[in-house]
Amino acid sequence: MRPVLAALLLSALSAPALAQTPPAVIGQQYVPAPWWMRDPVIASIGHVRVEIPANRATFSATFRSVERTAAEASRKAADQVRALSQTLSAYGVDRVRVETNVTTEPLYDQYRDQDGVLRDNERADRIERYEALATVNLSVRDMAALERIYATVVASQPTSTDQVYFSLQPDNEAKANLAAAAMRDARNRALAATENAGATLGAARVIDPSGRACQTDVLAGWPSYGSGVGQATTVSAEDIVVTASRVRAAPPPPAPAAGQAPNEDQIEAARLALQPPLRELTDQACVVYGLN
Repeated sequence: MRPVLAALLLSALSAPALAQTPPAVIGQQYVPAPWWMRDPVIASIGHVRVEIPANRATFSATFRSVERTAAEASRKAADQVRALSQTLSAYGVDRVRVETNVTTEPLYDQYRDQDGVLRDNERADRIERYEALATVNLSVRDMAALERIYATVVASQPTSTDQVYFSLQPDNEAKANLAAAAMRDARNRALAATENAGATLGAARVIDPSGRACQTDVLAGWPSYGSGVGQATTVSAEDIVVTASRVRAAPPPPAPAAGQAPNEDQIEAARLALQPPLRELTDQACVVYGLN
């Protein structure tokens, strides 16, 4: 009796471990099929793509000042960007985020070595000037205000201006709509396949939003995953992003005191066309249907 009880206890203790064991080793010649493939089924991958205009833009501008002392150079560099920072801050952080920093470094007396190469005499007593760089980093979140914000920066006459970089940060609503479109695409593909094959689509057996279940290859050794998703279905951007709620006018902010910031004529003269480029979003889903 004791050996029987010991065997039952050992079996009970080892059951969770056995349940966690994979059904097969990848590459094994004969492997068991998943439970949902015991009857005729069709595995359909919904794969969708959409092109949406970028909704983020970043660039920076630098103002340079050279003076006898580090304090004077920093003060003058800060004065150049103070009015600009106030003007940009008036848009609000929901439209543009502004980060300003000032760095200062010494400019040394220079000399030529025996080879004629111009070198800095990097000694504390050989400092001729101090150079201060005031950098304004901008992250624009409202594309309707981008052209005016960029023109305002250019009209402020910075020493240098960087290229505008665009990116897309989809919101949760867009992600959910794209996932829903992938599910609908999976059903549409399954319906078309069964109708063309003379079969009838049954109920859904497996629904996998990640799409991995449909990439199971039983013949090669389950579970192994491939990348054969196929061509993506292009969906309308209007079904993914509600563009009407995001396009709004960008009225100019209140102007600072006269002489401290570029006026309207200077801003309009520096205005350029900055159209956000399109960025691609993709998603996929897997639905396994039974066949009637």
